[in-house]
Amino acid sequence: MDDYEIEALAEVDLDSPVLVEGLPGVGHVGKLAVEHLLEELDSTLVRRVYSTHFPPQVSVEEGDVELASAEFHAVTPEEGRDLLVLSGDHQAQDNGGHYGLVSTFLDVGESFGVDEIMALGGVPTGELIEEYDVIGAATTDTVIEELEDAGVEFRENEPAGGIVGVSGLLLGLGQRRDLPASCLMGETSGYLVDPKSAQAVLEILQELLGLEVDYGSLEERADEMEEVVRKIQEMEQGPSSPADEDLRYIG
Repeated sequence: MDDYEIEALAEVDLDSPVLVEGLPGVGHVGKLAVEHLLEELDSTLVRRVYSTHFPPQVSVEEGDVELASAEFHAVTPEEGRDLLVLSGDHQAQDNGGHYGLVSTFLDVGESFGVDEIMALGGVPTGELIEEYDVIGAATTDTVIEELEDAGVEFRENEPAGGIVGVSGLLLGLGQRRDLPASCLMGETSGYLVDPKSAQAVLEILQELLGLEVDYGSLEERADEMEEVVRKIQEMEQGPSSPADEDLRYIG
């Protein structure tokens, strides 16, 4: 097997599509966002990318196995721009693999006529939050202005340490190919899978690209996570003290 292999599964004509990426990362924000897009919008699986830089494993579902890969889905919504959505369960395990995979992803994108890149992810706050802001980074002043108009915040020195992994390299390597690129990062605690942060990112994406997306199933997942958080908080607080009226029975 070569270091990077592209499997062609279908051919779809797209009109100046946007490459939208959401691979695993902080709070699984980007992964949740693109998975929800693919659930809500009709899509066609067009490419798989295999690599020796992915973890050495297969996924198993009802006994069937599938080698680790990244997938591209073509989306042609009734309203809004065409999309080429990059999803998957893994990122590369080493620095060289990250560069090689992102170069391969960009090759796939260019083969479908992609003329813009939008990476989705999360930025950790280190604490549970109520209001979910979306922080941005972009490669051109024009894109920055568009994102600001949509409610994206640009903060000095945030995210601290920059953007690592596929999302960061899509901006850096995309810029070298003269492809306008941006990253939408939903604030998240960084401790748990965060559907609310994913929804905040999707709402910005929806406005920017003119999409129609229903959030019902994502909101249900958010409610489930809120219940998990509530139970964790109760455990951290420890057992409550006996009520005063119960003390008379002791002694």
